Amino acid sequence: MNDARQTREGIRIHDPQDFAGMHAAGRIAAQILDEAGPLVQPGATTGGLDDFIRNRVEELGATSATIGYRGYQHASCISVNHVVCHGIPGDKVLADGDILNIDVTVIVDGWYGDSSRMYVAGRPSVKARRLIQVTHDALMKGIEAVRPGATFGDIGWAIQSYVESNRMSVVRDFCGHGLGRTFHAPPNVLHFGRPGKGPVLEEGMFFTIEPMVNLGRPETKILADDWTAVTRDKSLSAQFEHSIGVTATGCEIFTLSPGGLFFPELG
Repeated sequence: MNDARQTREGIRIHDPQDFAGMHAAGRIAAQILDEAGPLVQPGATTGGLDDFIRNRVEELGATSATIGYRGYQHASCISVNHVVCHGIPGDKVLADGDILNIDVTVIVDGWYGDSSRMYVAGRPSVKARRLIQVTHDALMKGIEAVRPGATFGDIGWAIQSYVESNRMSVVRDFCGHGLGRTFHAPPNVLHFGRPGKGPVLEEGMFFTIEPMVNLGRPETKILADDWTAVTRDKSLSAQFEHSIGVTATGCEIFTLSPGGLFFPELG
């Protein structure tokens, strides 16, 4: 591992055979998120959802990357309504119309699969429905910008320009990240930026793209638990995340939903 090629920014360039390991890890993360969907109903608790995820990680022969990470004790982060990210599962009971992001990272044969997506308990409001749609589409526009020779600024600009054209805001305080045989590595993948700026993409780079989009302003704050990030103005927030690898002609998504369920049914 130590003699692997890296860019001057410290971004690891993976070998072609490494893609298979990332696909295997990403597939299990995505399968678990598929299976969690039917459990998201009014009356369910976030702790109950996390218990299901913890059990499925074990049953599928994977390891949770988040249990024990910096003291965290859950197999998922579950962020409801105005929680931007890193929501801690617990006793919270979902109400009709609640929107939530579930974020799962697993380790399979040393490779990390990291993905999150939105769910709705019951029927969402019109504003929530539009927020979820814009956030999903912003992620896909970021992914469409990925190809050798493009820059990370191109990804950020694709996301930012689309979100702001829909009169929403991109969170600046959190970003995507490199991964592979480690949970977090260079680069930081910003979801805002300018075309042509930042490191140049190369075949073999692995990273997440995971825009967080707010209906209101972009500012966030961390609650007293030192994990939960919320919107300062209490506006709704949404997030979608894929893990991807740069190929010779574009990219491969490692965390595609086996059941085609990445985007939620919005009722």
